[in-house]
Amino acid sequence: MSHPHMYSLCCKHVGKMVRLTCHDGKVYTGKITRVTPRHVWLEPTGGLGGFGYGYGYGYGYGRFGFGVPIALAAIGGFALASAFFW
Repeated sequence: MSHPHMYSLCCKHVGKMVRLTCHDGKVYTGKITRVTPRHVWLEPTGGLGGFGYGYGYGYGYGRFGFGVPIALAAIGGFALASAFFW
């Protein structure tokens, strides 16, 4: 998926639970809290999960969004997380 497509897809799902698969095989599940043309911020669900301490980013607060930023260029797959929790 191209960056503009991924950006618009993420913008449409702000506030929703999603599962993102990166090109390196890592999978992140969380609620989208903010989207910029370069990053999507996810609020992790149920503890750190795939957001272990070695991830290297940390958390953002306030008007900058809450969660862990993931580069749009790194995302290879996008799915609504509700599809996985029936």
